[in-house]
Amino acid sequence: MKTWFITGAARGLGARIAERALQAGDRVVATARDPSAVTMRFGQRANLLAARLDVTQPAQAKTAVQAALDQFGPIDVLVNNAGYGLVGAVEEASAGEIEQLFAVNVFGLLAVTRAVLPTMRARRSGHIINMSSIGGYRGAAGFGVYCATKFAVEGLTEALHAELAPLGIHVSAVEPGYFRTDFLDPTSLKISQPAIADYAETAGAVRIRVDGLNHQQPGDPAKLAEAVLRLANMPAPPVRLPLGADTVAAIAAKHARDSEILATWGGLAADTGHRAD
Repeated sequence: MKTWFITGAARGLGARIAERALQAGDRVVATARDPSAVTMRFGQRANLLAARLDVTQPAQAKTAVQAALDQFGPIDVLVNNAGYGLVGAVEEASAGEIEQLFAVNVFGLLAVTRAVLPTMRARRSGHIINMSSIGGYRGAAGFGVYCATKFAVEGLTEALHAELAPLGIHVSAVEPGYFRTDFLDPTSLKISQPAIADYAETAGAVRIRVDGLNHQQPGDPAKLAEAVLRLANMPAPPVRLPLGADTVAAIAAKHARDSEILATWGGLAADTGHRAD
């Protein structure tokens, strides 16, 4: 039996992961800005603790972690799931929109991770699972700032993996493609305004496309939750786990583009070192 600490667990993928962990008989600390939303979804259960947590408030992160320790003991799996999206060209996004997105998607993840790590280090055990995105592996028009937050998550995950592996703590980034959740609803996806006409064929086209894709995404969130449960039980989990056929295709396409860059510009890249006299 594991103890999970899941942020953003009232809906979307966070709720699906919490539900699957509860079905497995594990203990779940499901956090949300409004914990009553967690209780409304899952009811009262002996192996569930609904905790208040706005990830942009580090003090709340420490309080929620202490509540988890008091209720269930050590945390085995941290799922940093809380986050949201922003659609718009990079130039269209306001300073406030950019700062708030990083506050939740990056700084919030850091605050929760830093609150949980002392107990994992003390036990030399644990698994941190950061919910990234295919947008953390390759940038895309219309999602530039969102992708920037997820690129940050990927970098943090790789660094944490290197730092914590000697201490017996696993770290993984999960990279979902488009899954059929409410991520494209206004509650989870903000749209920068006003639109700039020059971006009509790039970011503007994405604005239109995401509206038509809402609740028509190809990925099955129940299967994603099952995959995350399997990831948490692997003895040697990967540092990144892409999920969704669209993610697999996008990664393959980026590898091909990067190989072409190296084939074309590899000589210039290599010819930048000091020459021996």
